[in-house]
Order: sequence, then C-alpha cells, then structure tokens
Amino acid sequence: MTTADADYETRARSELEAWRAAMLAEPSKFARAAKGLQMQVNRMIPEKIHAAVTKVIEQMTRGILAGSDFVGGAPLATGSLEERETRVRQAIKGYRNVATLEGGATGAGGFLLAAADFPALIAIKIKLLFEIATLYGHDTGDWRERLYILSIFQLAFSGADHRKDVYRAMVEGRAPASPEDFDWRRFQQEYRDYIDLAKLAQLLPVVGAPIGAIVNWRLVEQLGETAMNAYRLRWFAGR
Repeated sequence: MTTADADYETRARSELEAWRAAMLAEPSKFARAAKGLQMQVNRMIPEKIHAAVTKVIEQMTRGILAGSDFVGGAPLATGSLEERETRVRQAIKGYRNVATLEGGATGAGGFLLAAADFPALIAIKIKLLFEIATLYGHDTGDWRERLYILSIFQLAFSGADHRKDVYRAMVEGRAPASPEDFDWRRFQQEYRDYIDLAKLAQLLPVVGAPIGAIVNWRLVEQLGETAMNAYRLRWFAGR
C-alpha cells in the first residue's frame, strides 16, 4: 500500500466513524414527533390498503432484485479503496442526475406522473446499489449480496429506531438468510414514511417540478453516501 493509499484510508476511516455515530444516534425531538404523526396516519389507513401497498412493493422489489438487467458486470477484482471510490462517486453522480431529471419531469406532469415516480425512483436506487457493490468487488448475482443491498436501502431510508436495528444486524452478520425471512411490511412502511412528506409536495401545482428534482437529487445522494460507508465497513473488516 502506498503512502497516498494509506492516507486515503485514514480519511475514509474517519468518515466511517462519523457515519457510524450518525447511524446509532438517538432521534431528535422533531423526528420523534414526525414519526408519531405518521403512525397516527397509518392507523387511520385500512389494513387492506397497507397489505396491498406492501404486496406491490414486495413484488416490485423482488422483481428488481431477481432481474438480470440489474446484475452488473463482474466484480471489480483490483484497485485501491481510493480508485474504487472515485468510480463509485462517478456512478452516484450519474444516477443522481438521472433521478433529478426524472423527478422534475414527473413533478411537472401532475398526479399520475408523480405517482409513477415512486417505483421509477426505487428502480434507479437499486440499480445504483448494484453498480456500487460490483465496484467494491462484490458479486451481485449472489442472493446474500442482494439482501445486503436491501439492508443498505433500509439504512438510508428508515426512521432512527429501525435504522439502528438494521445497522446492528449488518455489523453482527444477522442479515436475513433468504427473501422469505425479510420483513417486507416493515421495509415498505419505513421507506414510505421516510419520503412521504417530501414526495407529496411533488404533487403541488407549479412547484412540483423543482421540488421533485430537488427531492430526488437529495435521496440519491443520501443513498450513495450510505452505500459507500456500508461497503467501507466490509472493506476494513476484510469481507
């Protein structure tokens, strides 16, 4: 390892520690209040609606994860952490730009197009995670890697309490053994609750387009940062 590589890994470790602290931080009063309000709203929604939404997201996510279109090339076999993360940042930028354009277009198109942004944005995010995994040298054809990808998704888009549970499970190697063991209901509720308010603003006339673009930019940027640190965990652990 060169001196430059060692210096970069030192900085990456420092960033990882800051991220780790954020993952385990207690939720703010505002976050708890918002979560409480969302839970009240959820209790007002009929169970059959919850079940239907859960089923749609489960089928959609299963389809994305099983689809060969989302499996990238061969895992990157060589390269320092800095070399890999230079390519990761380029990938994040590319997908972020696509999501920004897509969010602006659907936000300008009224309710139906804005509603269509929901599954489209999930697809963009999952495809990004697949590419990031290969750049860190992992095989996305392996179901265990795909389940790790779902855990990263949850880390990025969950409330503070659930996020801590997911993080600890990842660190301790307690990931679901198969898709059948995965809590799809909790997955869709956490994701939906996390982005509901921001995405609802996308439906507003006039301002929907810029809001849609900004929200998608921020969500993909956040996912990219989460993925980088999740794979740094494995890099430094030699996994």
